[in-house]
Amino acid sequence: DIQLLDLREIENTVCDYFIICSGNSNTQVNAISGSVQKVVSKETKDKPWHIEGQTNSEWVLMDYVNVVVHIFQKHVRDFYDIESLWGDAKITEINPV
Repeated sequence: DIQLLDLREIENTVCDYFIICSGNSNTQVNAISGSVQKVVSKETKDKPWHIEGQTNSEWVLMDYVNVVVHIFQKHVRDFYDIESLWGDAKITEINPV
């Protein structure tokens, strides 16, 4: 359940894209976060400008300035429902390989 929200056509946004995904546990959220950091670093040589939420791993936010990655536990994602908050964004479903 990975979604890419394109925010470029919305005025006054903090970034160009949100990537939203979820895991089933703290361990899985941490693993996803680590994997994102590793792959982005390897592919683009970029590091996150800021990371929040790693201590409890219910919602980890990784800020790459133009792209912000949100990694939720499923119940937290359902509660905040940020996809609905950004309803004007173009949403693309990403199907992992």
